[in-house]
Amino acid sequence: MTSFAAPRISCEVVEPYSEDVARIFNIQRYSLNDGQGIRTVVFFKGCPHTCPWCANPESLSPRIETVRRESKCLRCAPCLQDADECPSGAFERIGRDITLEALEREVMKDDVFFRTSGGGVTLSGGEILMQAPFATRFLQRLRRWGVSCAIETAGDATASRLLPLAKECDEVLFDLKIMDPVLARDVVKMNLPRVLDNLRLLVEEGVSVIPRLPLIPGYTLDADNVQRALTLLLSLRITQVHLLPFHRYGEPKYRLLEQPWTMKNVAIPSEHEVAALREMAERAGFQVTVGG
Repeated sequence: MTSFAAPRISCEVVEPYSEDVARIFNIQRYSLNDGQGIRTVVFFKGCPHTCPWCANPESLSPRIETVRRESKCLRCAPCLQDADECPSGAFERIGRDITLEALEREVMKDDVFFRTSGGGVTLSGGEILMQAPFATRFLQRLRRWGVSCAIETAGDATASRLLPLAKECDEVLFDLKIMDPVLARDVVKMNLPRVLDNLRLLVEEGVSVIPRLPLIPGYTLDADNVQRALTLLLSLRITQVHLLPFHRYGEPKYRLLEQPWTMKNVAIPSEHEVAALREMAERAGFQVTVGG
């Protein structure tokens, strides 16, 4: 059983979010793949995009959802279908609301790891720009403690939402997906011209941007798409890039949410395919990281 997901909404829509309360679905500690050093990653709920390959389907709806784990069910009669009352934890709530103060307390528990590893806090999703006002205020608090801050974003919102948040970051992990504007609009509901304008703006404003290119069979795993991204980055004098090969880690989540996954029968990229695109980027002068 799963509560139905809400329809996609724009990053300009703020409900049910506010500047004082965020809706998150996970806090992942000891991460090594979302910025420098050991990171604590806060996953925010809600995303306006429709990427078929999304590895976090629980992030898409801004609503708090309830799922049922069959393996934990005790077959209680009657079943209350209530995550708070379920004796075995078979019913589980995905998403919770948290205040600025409470989230600050949560992440600062890991301060010793930040300071000893050169790590910090990364805000992810979902799409963090949907909760940009809260995120901006939150990072301002962390920076007062000297914590390194980063966000992961696809950059598809007004500059007035993106820029204040990005300026509170030590680095912005910026995803470049489908580089054809028509396909980007039709497949992932993304305004590519706005995304590229925002990327240029961040560079002009001196924000440290780390571009990331997901390598998705049937969508972005081809030389033409990668070359378009690399050409743009070179024009902006960006010379590092992360390549993110498609993986299947999110598949169990789709089953749990009782949602279809259109990538179910898609094979992960071969080492040869990834190596060829890595070599293309390196020949163009890029410092390449696979993963990250």
